Amino acid sequence: MEFSKVEPAYTSKDGCRLVWEGKGEDETDTVILSKNELDSLVEILKKDVAGRVHLEDMNSSIMVNSDVTQFTLQDHRQLEADTFELQKKVLEFVKIPHEPKYVYISSKEFYPSVWVRKEKKKDEKKFAPKRTPQKPSLLQAILSSKPEQKDKAVQTDIFKIFATRRSTRKFDNAKVESWKIDKILAAADTAPTAGNFQGLKIFYIKNKTTKEALVEAANKQPYVNAPVVLVFCMDPSRVNLKFPQEILDKFSLQDATLAAAYAQLAAAGLGLSSIWIGMLDEKKIQTILGTDLRPSSILCIGYPDKKRPPKSRRKLKELIEVIK
Repeated sequence: MEFSKVEPAYTSKDGCRLVWEGKGEDETDTVILSKNELDSLVEILKKDVAGRVHLEDMNSSIMVNSDVTQFTLQDHRQLEADTFELQKKVLEFVKIPHEPKYVYISSKEFYPSVWVRKEKKKDEKKFAPKRTPQKPSLLQAILSSKPEQKDKAVQTDIFKIFATRRSTRKFDNAKVESWKIDKILAAADTAPTAGNFQGLKIFYIKNKTTKEALVEAANKQPYVNAPVVLVFCMDPSRVNLKFPQEILDKFSLQDATLAAAYAQLAAAGLGLSSIWIGMLDEKKIQTILGTDLRPSSILCIGYPDKKRPPKSRRKLKELIEVIK
């Protein structure tokens, strides 16, 4: 992947986006710089000296060397750019005032697509978007997006969701809307993880044959063949912390479990029901999915065949012990 160009930032006319492109159409990567970060980089490039720019997330940095500039990013990405090319394109970019490029979110399966408004020619009518420009974060865009038609089943009071959520083993055949699946997956992505390394992976199962195979691997529980099936797997290789392997495995198990819980609550808030599957044959599921990652749980989601009240819970005084 090679450094390609400098573009205006999505949300600020003062920052920029550094873009890398690969051979494939979808092989791209970007680094978004704020005004202060861009100013610091420009200062080094103008002086034609080596130097480091610390980015605002406090974990990422840009190291400008005489030949190659290295980008070390908080999500463990490593990018490089030829310093001469970077210097040329960045300094050319800052000579001209730029306006931000607006991002519009169009809800599609299975994650919404992000598309950038193209500039209209002077003789064309001014484009009047229906949606308000959003920040470039795809995750935030999904979480804040609303359906075109109001859905009465959607509940935004999180405490009411806690109080009314109910597992189900019988699902209606109704198809779950793609925008709801988007939100469920996005909610799982917001779950806290050890060191924010996100030591998990989610397999979204759409294939009917695969669902049927998972039924067999999950102690022949028929409700695994639900409208939406998510398999949460542990990925301790992502947890870049200096601890024994058994601790990293434990962290990734917790990461995957929390993500599944967030997805389950999101489903309840969207008027759906779910069943958490913990009895499963790990080896069989690994074979079915073609992965070495260990599954922690399967979350089956859909519209319940009928609405059921929540089950009674034990008294809080039996659940909680206060240590004074």
